[in-house]
Amino acid sequence: MVTLLSSPPEAELLLPGQDQLPSDDNQTMETQRHKMQMDLLIEGLDSWLEQRAEGYVGGNMFIYYSQAQIKSQDFKGPDFFAVTGVPNRERKSWVVWQEEKAPDVVIELLSESTAQYDKTAKKQVYQDKMRVSEYYWYDPWNPEDFAGFSLNHGQYEPKPFNEQGWLLSHALGLALIRWTGTYRGVNTTWLRWATLDGDLLATGKELAQQAQQQADQAQQQADQAQQRAKLLADKLRELGVDPDAL
Repeated sequence: MVTLLSSPPEAELLLPGQDQLPSDDNQTMETQRHKMQMDLLIEGLDSWLEQRAEGYVGGNMFIYYSQAQIKSQDFKGPDFFAVTGVPNRERKSWVVWQEEKAPDVVIELLSESTAQYDKTAKKQVYQDKMRVSEYYWYDPWNPEDFAGFSLNHGQYEPKPFNEQGWLLSHALGLALIRWTGTYRGVNTTWLRWATLDGDLLATGKELAQQAQQQADQAQQQADQAQQRAKLLADKLRELGVDPDAL
């Protein structure tokens, strides 16, 4: 449970909820690739969470954590965030005092205009005010600009890359990997979620393709079995045996 830093317990009861707080600032993402990268991270984890009873994933969505933030109207939200141990239901925004929990994982997608802020002031907010367990940043246009941090005694410590060049999320029990491939018609190096064994968390389209491949394979096996049965029946008839009588 997260303790709010800027208000006593009696004042917390008067704080507004998600229905009273702004949920839209009428601003868009930096580039199409930023939007696609955000969607890829959310889509993969969304499919993974559907198999579990709890957990929430969101992106480009406001997070409220204190009265001071409301008064200053500092309503910016992270590009991606995930929360464990909470009901998987729709939200307008993430309100820490309602949920009684801050995000476990936050990812910011860097751009020329935001990189310095994401690496300094915003990182400080996630560390000191929201106490997000794990913070990552990634530049969709420069895959080498990728880093992760874990909260240890109130301070962010850099996460080490493993031998495969992955960053491991202990909060989710998953890995963040740089994958070169095509997503929505764009071939580049994408940041993706994977299991600790390196199996990518599939998108909805990939899951549909996998299901279609399995259906095609099952149909092929059925056709082959039917063909073998026909050949056997023809052979029996050549030998003067009625296959229907067997």
